[in-house]
Amino acid sequence: MSPYDHPNAERIPSPSAAATPPQSPARQRPRRRRLFAVLLGGVVLAAVIVGGVLWWLDARQYESTDDAFIDAHVIRIAPQVAGRVARVPVDDNQAVTPGEILVEIDPADLQAKLDQALANQANAAGNLAQAKAQQAVTQANAEEARAEVGVAEANATNAATQLKRDQVLGGKGVVSQQQLDTAVANARSTSANLIAAQKKQASAEAQLAVSASQIEAAQATLKSAAAQAEQARLDLSYTKIVAPEAGHLANKNVAPGDYVQAGQNLMALVPLKIWITANFKETQLDLMRVGQPVEIRVDAYPDKVFHGHVASFQHGSGAAFSLLPPENATGNYVKVVQRVPVKIVFDDPPDPDRPLGPGMSVVPRVKVR
Repeated sequence: MSPYDHPNAERIPSPSAAATPPQSPARQRPRRRRLFAVLLGGVVLAAVIVGGVLWWLDARQYESTDDAFIDAHVIRIAPQVAGRVARVPVDDNQAVTPGEILVEIDPADLQAKLDQALANQANAAGNLAQAKAQQAVTQANAEEARAEVGVAEANATNAATQLKRDQVLGGKGVVSQQQLDTAVANARSTSANLIAAQKKQASAEAQLAVSASQIEAAQATLKSAAAQAEQARLDLSYTKIVAPEAGHLANKNVAPGDYVQAGQNLMALVPLKIWITANFKETQLDLMRVGQPVEIRVDAYPDKVFHGHVASFQHGSGAAFSLLPPENATGNYVKVVQRVPVKIVFDDPPDPDRPLGPGMSVVPRVKVR
């Protein structure tokens, strides 16, 4: 048995145990903290990478712009006749329906003009009736003149035949000179009567033509009077200015008692049909197509997401249709990314709790992938 194996022998530490003394818990804490920090940093880095990839995968599916506004065909309400405003039954920002009265102009002056035009029309109708009656009389006279010409022609022919017969018989001594003279006088008289009847017929025919021209003039006068009466009736109807379609009023600047001129801007009507004009960069249009869905956020309602779709693209940049288009042939050209207006329409029905109007800022996101 070795001395070292004796139970009472003193244990001598081994060289390895003497070289690595045991560490205290206080010295192990910093090492654990460093390990935890490394692991935490790795997790955070992995989360950032994963989040960035997910964000990129989501963002590449959309094209967005903040250069977008709500648009509409705003109707300018203006009178078609001048006059004193009698009544304005609507108020600012009021919703109106088609045909609803917006402004009434005092109709007294235009009513008087209509009455005068109707009187002129009635007078022209009376003149036309008189001209037609006169034409009937002239027609009868012409027919009578034609009949008289026929009788005169028959008498003249008979007298000329009798004269020839008497002249033959007178040469033979059968007819006396007195009878021959009577035949000559009768022939001359009937010939003169024929000439007079023909002149009377010509006069009657000329008078008939005059009557026809008088009727044409009377008809033209009646048409003119009828047109003036219709215009006066239209002008009278224009004293009631009505809403051409449904919408909301804006920029009202008229009140009872104002004297307005034709074409003067009284108020604006914002129709219910609105859309978005989004000015996308031309580099964003590669994958954009008509019908693609759009998420719409309005600055006025940041918590509400509206939905719509791409309706159309303008064939040309916005700068090309500006009042002063850019002149690029000047020698100092600098390429600038242009913006192209894109029309986006709403799919959602109008929300009365979230009214939308022209000029409001929106941010559309078009799903292109």
